[in-house]
Amino acid sequence: MKVWVDGTLHDAEEARVSVFDHGITVGDGVFETARVEGGVPFALTRHLDRLARSAEGLALTPPAEADLRAAVAATLEANAEALTDPHRLRVTLTGGTGPLGSDRGDTGPTLLVALAPMRPWPPTAKVVVVPWVRNERAPTAGLKTTSYADNVVALAHAHEAGASEALLANTVGHLCEGTGSNVFLVLDGEVVTPPLSSGCLAGISRSLVLEWTDALERDLTLADLARADEVFLTSSTRDVQAVHAVDDRVLAGAPGPRTAEVAAVFAQRAAADVDP
Repeated sequence: MKVWVDGTLHDAEEARVSVFDHGITVGDGVFETARVEGGVPFALTRHLDRLARSAEGLALTPPAEADLRAAVAATLEANAEALTDPHRLRVTLTGGTGPLGSDRGDTGPTLLVALAPMRPWPPTAKVVVVPWVRNERAPTAGLKTTSYADNVVALAHAHEAGASEALLANTVGHLCEGTGSNVFLVLDGEVVTPPLSSGCLAGISRSLVLEWTDALERDLTLADLARADEVFLTSSTRDVQAVHAVDDRVLAGAPGPRTAEVAAVFAQRAAADVDP
């Protein structure tokens, strides 16, 4: 596998990043993950737009979009023979080489592009609510940063409980998101998801579901989660994944009718346009 490091393709096992890179020392960076099928990344324009927004939130200056696209294209081309199966494309932008502290250096950002095989998700998932919360007022709220330690801890907690995803509330008790997904509920037949003001990530699949279906944004509580008729997750690797259990509550018949409807619309629209 070939990976892109600051303008050059390298064999994955030989690629190197400085031990002083701010992405390593303090988690100072942003990233995007896109699904690649048939050698083509899905919704690449939306991912690059969000990368730029996240970078702006951290006061990082990303490369020009044309240069980002060129790096992605070169990485895809160099690995074309391996891309007969689905892969995930990861574009990472860090604060670059800097001091061993929060101050940045002056070398400029580091750009990485890599690919890895993507395992298929099961058709349904179990989720658990974890005892930690998202801070919807944090300076990084809603940004896709490389500071994922909270997610690592929460997801490990979920795995220990036999679940594949963890759900988090925010500081005021509203439902927020998963560690790597957005969450939707079906309440009395209506499909709803937390608004961006909850502190959740503006997920690409989330935004497409909102555009392509009658789903709505609304502040939701953990009590809403507990009474929801259906629950589903969205992400760039999951698309739309039904939830069959929330903590110890089983949602019989998952995917339910509304989830199945949303999933069908998503699959049809995504197949018709790889860069919606």
